Amino acid sequence: MGYHNLQSCVRELEQTGQLHRLDVELDPHLEIAAIQRRVYAAGGPALLFTRVKGCRFPLLGNLFGTLERTRYLFRDTLSTVQKLVEAKLEPAAVARRPWQFMGAPRGAWHLLPKRVQQGPILSASTALDQLPQLVSWPQDGGPFITLPQVYSEHPHRPGARNANLGMYRVQLGGNAYESNREVGLHYQIHRGLGVHHAAAIERDQTLPVNIFVGGPPSLTVAAVMPLPEGMPELSFAGLLGGHRIAMIHPEKGLPFPAEADFVLRGTIDPHRTKPEGPFGDHLGYYSLIHDFPVLTVDQVYHRPDAIWPFTSVGRPPQEDTSFGAFIHELTGDLIPSVLPGVHAVHAVDAAGVHPLLLAIGSERYTPYVDSGSQRPQELLTQAHAILGQGQLSLAKYLWIANHGDAPQLDIHNTAAFFSHMLERVDWRRDLHFDTRTTVDTLDYSGHGFNQGSKVVIAACGPACRTLPTVLPDTLSLPQGFHSPRVALPGILLVQGPDCSTTEHSPTADLETFCQAFATDDPINTFPLLVLCDDSPFCAAQLNNFLWVAFTRSDPARDIYGIGAFSQHKHWGCRGALVIDARRKAHHAPPLVDDPAVEHRLNQLAARGGPLHGLI
Repeated sequence: MGYHNLQSCVRELEQTGQLHRLDVELDPHLEIAAIQRRVYAAGGPALLFTRVKGCRFPLLGNLFGTLERTRYLFRDTLSTVQKLVEAKLEPAAVARRPWQFMGAPRGAWHLLPKRVQQGPILSASTALDQLPQLVSWPQDGGPFITLPQVYSEHPHRPGARNANLGMYRVQLGGNAYESNREVGLHYQIHRGLGVHHAAAIERDQTLPVNIFVGGPPSLTVAAVMPLPEGMPELSFAGLLGGHRIAMIHPEKGLPFPAEADFVLRGTIDPHRTKPEGPFGDHLGYYSLIHDFPVLTVDQVYHRPDAIWPFTSVGRPPQEDTSFGAFIHELTGDLIPSVLPGVHAVHAVDAAGVHPLLLAIGSERYTPYVDSGSQRPQELLTQAHAILGQGQLSLAKYLWIANHGDAPQLDIHNTAAFFSHMLERVDWRRDLHFDTRTTVDTLDYSGHGFNQGSKVVIAACGPACRTLPTVLPDTLSLPQGFHSPRVALPGILLVQGPDCSTTEHSPTADLETFCQAFATDDPINTFPLLVLCDDSPFCAAQLNNFLWVAFTRSDPARDIYGIGAFSQHKHWGCRGALVIDARRKAHHAPPLVDDPAVEHRLNQLAARGGPLHGLI
C-alpha cells in the first residue's frame, strides 16, 4: 500500500500513461524548468528527463502537476487520513459508526517511523557539483534544489518527536559558496527550522541538518504540510504513504530515510551567513540577495537508481498550486476546531497565497441586534485569531465575511466573495490596520525585509449598495490617469503614472488622485478603485487583477481613500477606497522567460519534435 520509494511511483505512472519520458538531451540551465512550467500550464503528465546535459542523474518534474494525479498518488490512504480527521473533529462519530473507522488504528501505526540499519541510500556517494545544476529563471543566483526536505532536530530536545521536516530552498552553487563544500539554506520567517536555529545560537553550538531529495512522495507532501505542533512531519508522511517511514540512524548525526534518492548531511554554524539568491519565487517576482545560513556539507549519499525530483515556481498558478489544493482537501475541515467560529479560510493562490486571505466567520455576540444596525464584532476577534495562526500570519489582506449573511457563500468563488463583501463594507468603519509587522520574506511591497503591514476588512449585515458593472457616463480622471476598466462588479481599474523609479513619487500621485474627487462624485459608485500600470492587462483576467492588486501593494503604504479621515487613531474614508498597485522602485523585478529558451522550446514542440503535443 502506497509507494515506498520514488522508483515504484515512476514505474506505475508510466504504466498508467501518467508520465512521459523525454530521452532527448535537455539543458538544466533554464530549459528543463521552462518545459516543466509549460507542461504544467497545459495540464500535462509527469516528466522524466533521462538525458540531462552535464549530469548522469535523471530528473522528474511535474509529479504533482494536477490535483487528480496528486490524489492518485495517495489513493490508498486518503480515506484513512479523512477518517482520522473526522475522528478528531467529532469523536462521537467513532462510537456511532465504528465500522467506518476500522482502518484507522492501522493508519495510526504508520505514524511511527521505523528504525533500520541499512537501505538503498547508503549504496553510493557523490559530490555537490555532480548533482543536477537546475537553474529555473534567467536572473537566478545559481542552481537550486527546488523540492528539498530539510530535516533538523531541536538542540534542547533531540529526537523525532521534536524534529522539523520543512521545504526550504537550497542554493547549490554560485555567489560566495565554497564549491563542493557549502550550500545556502533559505528559510522564511515563522518556520520550524528557525526555532532550532535560535536554540543552537542560545547554546552556541553547530546545528546538524540533513537535506533529503526524493524518496516516498509522501515525504515531499509532509514537508510542506502546515501540521499542528506535536505532529512530526515524518509521522504524517507515514500516515499519508500507508507505511512506516524507514529511517537509518547513523552512529553520529541525524537520521535519514533509507529509501531517499539523495541525502546531503552537514551542519550550520549558527553565527555564520552568506548572500543567497536571487531566486524566481512563487509570488511571480525574484526574491533578492540577502544573507542566510550556510550549510557545510560533509557527505552526499545517493541510491544506485536515484531520480532527482524538481519543480519550478513562478507567478501562480504553478505546480505548488496542486500542493495547496491537496492540503486544503486534507485539512480544510479542521479549521473550525483550530479557530472557533471560523467556517473557512482560503489563501488565494492567484494572489501569491500569502498576500490575500478570504475567510468566513460568525457573528454570535449579539444575535438580538437588528441586522440593519449590525457591525463587525466577533469577526474582528476571529480575524486576529487567523492572523496568529502559523503561516496564515503572513497575510497582508484578510477579507472576512459573516456566515449568517449568506450561508451558501463559496469561499473559493473569489469573484462572488468580493461582490458579497463590497455590497456590505463600510470604509468608514470596516478597515483595521497593523501598520508595522512581519510579512512574507519573499514580499518586497513593504517598508523593509520581512517588514510590512496588514489590513483586516470585515463586513457583515445586509447589502447597502448595488455594485456597478459599467463606467459612469460622466467619469472624468485627473491628468496622468487614464484607461479605466471594470475588473469586477464594484472594482474600477485606473492606469496611473509610472512610479517604478525613484524619480517619481507615488504618494504625490495618490494625493492628487484622491483630492480630485468629492465624496458625491460618480466614481464613488465603485467602492474599490485600484491604480495600476496596465489596466487592460489587469481587466483581461481575474487572476491578473488578483496578482497585481495584492502582490504590488502594502496596505499601510498603498491604501488611500476619497474623503479620508482619521479619528481616535482609526483611519477610514467616506468615498471609494483606493489601492495603489503600481510597481514601485523598491519592488523586486517580475519574472520574465528567456526569449532564446522559449524559441528553442517552440522548435522542439513543432510537429515531429520531442515536445510535440506536450506544450
